[in-house]
Amino acid sequence: MRRRVVITGIGAVSGFGVGAAPLWQGLTSGASAIRRISLFDPSGFRSRLAAEIQGFQGAKDFVPKSYRKAVKVMARDTEIAVAAAKCAVDEARIITRGTLPDDSTDPTTYAPERMGCHIGAGLIAAETDELAMALATARAGDAAHPTLDMKAWGSGPGGSGAVNNLPPLWMLKYLPNMLACHVTIIHGAEGPSNTITCSEASGLLSLGESLRIIQRGDAELCFSGGAESKLNFMGMVRMDFAGRLADTGDDTSGQAFIRPYDVDSPGSLLGEGGGILILEDRDSAIKRKATIRAEIIGFGSAHSDSLGDMLEFPKPNWSGFDEGTQFAIENALEDAKVRPQDIDAIIPHGCGVPHVDAGELGALRKVFGAHLKNIPLVTVTPAIGETMAGSGGLAAAVATLCLEHQTLPARLHSGKPQPDAQSGAAPSRRASLRHTLVLTGSMGGQNAALVLRATDA
Repeated sequence: MRRRVVITGIGAVSGFGVGAAPLWQGLTSGASAIRRISLFDPSGFRSRLAAEIQGFQGAKDFVPKSYRKAVKVMARDTEIAVAAAKCAVDEARIITRGTLPDDSTDPTTYAPERMGCHIGAGLIAAETDELAMALATARAGDAAHPTLDMKAWGSGPGGSGAVNNLPPLWMLKYLPNMLACHVTIIHGAEGPSNTITCSEASGLLSLGESLRIIQRGDAELCFSGGAESKLNFMGMVRMDFAGRLADTGDDTSGQAFIRPYDVDSPGSLLGEGGGILILEDRDSAIKRKATIRAEIIGFGSAHSDSLGDMLEFPKPNWSGFDEGTQFAIENALEDAKVRPQDIDAIIPHGCGVPHVDAGELGALRKVFGAHLKNIPLVTVTPAIGETMAGSGGLAAAVATLCLEHQTLPARLHSGKPQPDAQSGAAPSRRASLRHTLVLTGSMGGQNAALVLRATDA
């Protein structure tokens, strides 16, 4: 018999701030964290609104004093993950290497080799000033018409080695596995560890990985989820070229743009953030008298068969996307041993990009049929933006909070959603929730779904 896996700690970092409490308060109050970008001057972009993390000064306040020097070589994505992990540890009330004094010999809640870590990451964009130091030494042409000399950039025969002017530890800052790397070092998690880089699906796929690790007995506890920030020049350019971002102009109201399942939605808006959950073997959690927030009972994944078409930006043929999402949901339901009609709420991706939402809604229609109109959708992207690799962990955190509080958060929507999908504007309300479904697809065609159950412990 495979082990049962529960959630005992929620670490969330979002546009509403650091912690699960600000996230839940923001969602239930019907607020939006989307506003004009202040991290850099966005005037050169068509999309100038996003959900920046409020009050976040980096990871320095979430690491032991002896580890603060390492913060200098953390990309913002990594800092978000480190902060979320510390919040999750505090909520779960576990003792790790990162919570003890530097010279302490006290035992941790679990042995290091029994703690795993699986964190989804995105393609981390280098900071402009760091690239500029190297690019400036590979310039060609005159001052009025400067160009980049690729030969000068290289260090091979005839090259001037401009690339060597990157900061010495540049690579250690931007590798995607640095999120899990720093979390494992800080908290002494020396068990199974992995990084999954599948864009929006990364967080849920990482949670599925942790689930299987604990189920088969290879760990007692896992840090799991994802984090990302694309609020930088390279991140914004990539998403705009992909046809994902709404043209906001000088508008200051983010609520007018992200409209899930509305065929006339102008696109999405970026957010930054991440969700790291503490997953534990249920028996071990009960033994230490932990507060169990929810149980993960099913996981499924699949791949869409239209990857080639997906790359035809900005408007690909999304005909095969719904099939991959459908299979992921069906696999999760089968794994959980529940029927479609047993699902009481769905936390979808609902990013507001029409062709993406069409594939997701098509999958939901295939799985739930006419019953879909009876299931409330919890759409969080209009409130916290498109957080990419951070979206799965945050969605799972929201699903857990819904079960814990027996409450559906408010929905934001200023358009016309499809009539058979409960995604229109609605206030927060109490609800009887036993099972929630979390799902997401991705730009690369990966799909994942997770089924959570209210705790009976």
